[in-house]
Amino acid sequence: MTNEAGPAAPAPPDRSAPVAPWRRRLELWLEALAVERGLSPRTVDAYRSDLVRLGQWLESERGLQLERADGRALAEHLRWLHRREISPRSAARALAAMRGYFRALVEEGERAGDPTEHLAAPRRSLRLPKVLDELEVVRLLEAPDTSEPRGVRDKAMLELLYATGLRVSELVGLRIAQLELRGGYLIAFGKGSKERVVPVGEAAERWLGRYLREVRPAWARGRHDAVFVSRRGGALTRQGFWKLLKAYGRAAGVTRSLSPHVLRHSFATHLLEHGADLRAVQSLLGHADISTTEIYTHVHRERLRGIYDRFHPRA
Repeated sequence: MTNEAGPAAPAPPDRSAPVAPWRRRLELWLEALAVERGLSPRTVDAYRSDLVRLGQWLESERGLQLERADGRALAEHLRWLHRREISPRSAARALAAMRGYFRALVEEGERAGDPTEHLAAPRRSLRLPKVLDELEVVRLLEAPDTSEPRGVRDKAMLELLYATGLRVSELVGLRIAQLELRGGYLIAFGKGSKERVVPVGEAAERWLGRYLREVRPAWARGRHDAVFVSRRGGALTRQGFWKLLKAYGRAAGVTRSLSPHVLRHSFATHLLEHGADLRAVQSLLGHADISTTEIYTHVHRERLRGIYDRFHPRA
């Protein structure tokens, strides 16, 4: 299996040796990414790994400092990564890191031209996300036993996840102050702590309201402001929600692999199938780039083709 981090991790810096100028310049750019653009620490660390690996390769193979690299050297580095069977996903990220860094150098007047301008992105195989059909979603939402407090909580979580397309981290990380149920929406904090407004449907609003009135006060006892809590009163974890979702999937007769992200994918796909605008779906999901959302148009077309093949008499 290919390691997504790349063929080899950059060598740790020698603390006794002076720091190379290109390393100092790179750290300034990475700090700006974190502060000004709000990128997550994980993304910043990934870019650091990619660019340090590039800088070390340039020094050893071409005798060049990172900021002096030309397009030919960068293209050769991408080919070097390919020969080491780096995944297309990791190669695409490495190229994105290069482009961001060298464009910043050009914008700040430290380079006359952008050496990444004509570099081609590596081709990535199209893997369509798994989705549930609408009947499977209905069965899943009806699986919790709402005569029990736990079932009321779980029903509220499932309804909210499907109604909003939240990531599981956004769901379990919800705080009371993020809910605006009278207005029919909530505030979600996505990747890089980016804020977005997400409508909450009537069914999800109704079950969430019941949970907040009947279950949460007895379990949380005012100790914190997490929306979803366990019977012991602590905030529910991602792992805890994953386990209960798997259990309800089995109870509902959902045979395909089920995860919180499958409900997010289903949310987006079903919106498009009912005529939603792609830009609106992008906003609801919190995608920074429309190309990330466009994968759901492929899912939609594949599903339409499947329906056609099954039911058209001349298919």
